[in-house]
Amino acid sequence: MNLYHLRYFVTLAHLEHYTKAAEELMITQPSLSHAIALLGKELGVSLFEKDGRNVVLTKYGKIFLTDVEKALEILDSSVKTLKMIGNGEGIVELAFLRTLGTDFVPKITRDFLQENKEKSIEFHFHTGVTGDIIEGLKSRKYDIAFCSKIEEEQSIEFIPVATQELVLIVPSNHPLADRDAIDLIDTISYPYIFFTKKSGLRPIIDNLFAQIGKLPEIAYEVEEDQVVAGLVSKNFGIAVSPNMPMLNSMDLKVIQILSPSWERKFYLAVVKDKYSTPVVQKFKNFVIEYTK
Repeated sequence: MNLYHLRYFVTLAHLEHYTKAAEELMITQPSLSHAIALLGKELGVSLFEKDGRNVVLTKYGKIFLTDVEKALEILDSSVKTLKMIGNGEGIVELAFLRTLGTDFVPKITRDFLQENKEKSIEFHFHTGVTGDIIEGLKSRKYDIAFCSKIEEEQSIEFIPVATQELVLIVPSNHPLADRDAIDLIDTISYPYIFFTKKSGLRPIIDNLFAQIGKLPEIAYEVEEDQVVAGLVSKNFGIAVSPNMPMLNSMDLKVIQILSPSWERKFYLAVVKDKYSTPVVQKFKNFVIEYTK
């Protein structure tokens, strides 16, 4: 079925006159008549019938018109959207760790939009833990992400873009609360709240304890930074945590870790060797330059 013939059909249905419709479409009347005849023959029904000098839709023509107009509207909308995307516009599905949602992500996306304010660009924001974010990238649910690095994920490109200090957090009434700095070995006797294995932080923290050759009692395992901090503030245990601004407003003590020291890195993550729309590629390049 010829797409042009469908558009001819819609125009004729509204104008109800072959000559006027042919002029509107800038084709000859015989060409229009031939196209409508071919369409009717393919469908096996008459779409128009004469009404004096005009033509009007048959019962089946009216049914067909409703569906054709819906189909053309969907098609035209899709074409328009894809042309916008090809022009560096459209939606960016961005996933990130919640700890980056208070400052880093809002700032970098706002600056990108400001630099491209002549374009129609929109971000859809998604949060989660690193494991889920990586799966979302691989399933193409997300276009690009900010998360921790998972070494064994060979299909993902990780580009370092930000750092965050790791600290020890304890309840404000804890025996260690009078310390401003501490060696991790001096915390072994206290129960810990750990991140789950789905978290990009877990292998980093495991490595810290491997360096001192000791493993503390793990009382609880949770996924989110904020939940870890909340449990610590209510005396469920102590934890190694990213040094987040929100910690300063909670009922807990933030203690610098002297040894072993570690700085958490955050990465821009994209799937290798897969097509990215121009706007996603542009945002990726912007982030790389922005964080140099």
